[in-house]
Amino acid sequence: MASSLTCAGVVWAFLSFLCAAASCVGFFMPYWLLGSQLEKSVSFGTFRRCSYPVRDETHQTTVMVEQCGRYASFQAIPSAEWRICTVVTGLGCGLLLLVALTALMGCCVSELISRTVGRVAGGIQFLGG
Repeated sequence: MASSLTCAGVVWAFLSFLCAAASCVGFFMPYWLLGSQLEKSVSFGTFRRCSYPVRDETHQTTVMVEQCGRYASFQAIPSAEWRICTVVTGLGCGLLLLVALTALMGCCVSELISRTVGRVAGGIQFLGG
């Protein structure tokens, strides 16, 4: 199988893929902040949360939902800063995956990645990560 990458390029491709995968897993996991509320352990990330309070209208109390889930809508994310973080981190993960998958294809296809494409990919990777 022909490759358009040097040995250093192949190492870069595999490390890029591992870093992109780790970034995406971190983005989707709701364990960015840990704490407790109503004597229950809670955690949340930019768009997911675990063990969150919900108002029980029938009993007029606040109860803890002990499961993980996404916010009901983009506007339900607690603050504008967290919404911005969700968008920026999601775009970054997308860019990292794009570069990593292109680099991995370069391991299998000859003349896919030239010096210029490698530099552009490095710049995109810099912006994404």
